[in-house]
Amino acid sequence: MKIIIGHTNMDLDCIGSIVLAKYLFPDHQAIRSRLLHPVARKMHNIYRHKLTFLNPKDLEGETVEKIVIVDTRAMSRVKEYFQFIKNDNYEVEIFDHHPGEAEGFPGALIHSMPCGANTSQIGLKLMQRKIAVDPEDATVALAGIYADTGNFTHENVQEVDFSVASYLLTCGASLSMVKRFLKPLSGTYQVTLFHELLNRLTYHSIHGHQVITSYWEIETETEGLGAVVEKVFEVENQDLFFATFHFPKKKKTLIIARNQKNTIDLNDILRLFGGGGHPKAGSALVKHEDGRFVHKKLLEHLEEMLAPAITAEELMSSPVHTIRDTASLLEASILLEKLGHTGIPVICETGALAGFITLRDIMKGRRAEQMHSPVKGYMTRNLITAAPETTVREIEEKLFDNNIGHLPIIREGNLAGIVTRTDFLNFAKNEKRKQQRAMQEVGIPVA
Repeated sequence: MKIIIGHTNMDLDCIGSIVLAKYLFPDHQAIRSRLLHPVARKMHNIYRHKLTFLNPKDLEGETVEKIVIVDTRAMSRVKEYFQFIKNDNYEVEIFDHHPGEAEGFPGALIHSMPCGANTSQIGLKLMQRKIAVDPEDATVALAGIYADTGNFTHENVQEVDFSVASYLLTCGASLSMVKRFLKPLSGTYQVTLFHELLNRLTYHSIHGHQVITSYWEIETETEGLGAVVEKVFEVENQDLFFATFHFPKKKKTLIIARNQKNTIDLNDILRLFGGGGHPKAGSALVKHEDGRFVHKKLLEHLEEMLAPAITAEELMSSPVHTIRDTASLLEASILLEKLGHTGIPVICETGALAGFITLRDIMKGRRAEQMHSPVKGYMTRNLITAAPETTVREIEEKLFDNNIGHLPIIREGNLAGIVTRTDFLNFAKNEKRKQQRAMQEVGIPVA
């Protein structure tokens, strides 16, 4: 017997991966987890006639020759199948896009590439082999890509995700059906959970990272908590969110986490609790522990694991070129051309920051034929500034929310440095390159 399996609590990307893997391995039988994500269950019920999955218990007594594993490489996330597989001389082939997960299958053939959805890397192989996909299968796969890429808005989205999505559309995938599956909060019950969770949030600043946490004891396990957490995270727009749910009757505690920083990997944080997932979306299930103890341990762990956030002091240029407020617009124009800058801080007689003059301001004076007028008549006086300890996230907000290109950094009333929009964008690009280099070092190809 040859089988295809995915991680427990299958989501849309996991099921989409299995559906496409069946085209690569037509002689393999798909096995479904006993647990399905609520959104995935909805899709499974609609396409039950197409998704001819066996249950893990159907493996009992069977000799398994080969196992294809999708959307994970961790034994802990597929162990529900192996309690029924008695032989251990099977071949393993893995298709996974979670480079941070611990590998649980020594000697396995692993396919991995940077992509927003695991479905995309399998779909790419179908494209390369010119294998057509049935319209209903294409719809299931497209839903998986949309779900795991956040409708193509997550930062892990790659060109391959767009390419495979386009290919699935040419195969007849239905966008209207995908939209039905991806409604974030379906029904009054989930909306109620959303508002309840909002009332249980606690806000932290941990080493410069803006973190929200919550603790909630619920009598019975509740479906759709992941979608509720996702929506709260979207509304609150913080760096990280860790929602802890304790189910006293089952003596289980569930941690659902979300992250929007490239410098943080949730796999590293959740590993202590036996969890994992994506660098920016993960979960962990802790059994036979007091819920409040788990939550307290999580907060202590965050203090240890979260490295100090990059600050303005590390990004800023210093010392800063300045110009006196009595200098003419012509002098300012010549100085900016010499420096290759688009703007420069203006100081008064005492050396204090008085304003900021840009090429755009100088252009106004040139049109008015006032190039010999002092810069203080054209400079911006009401400046947006920041302290040296301002985090990168706060810098981004100041630059883009106020539509400014230069952010003077003030220490004890004095001009200490300056961060430009270019400085921030270069930092973001370098972080992306670091991430790609790290992936290459562990043998993962970078698109």
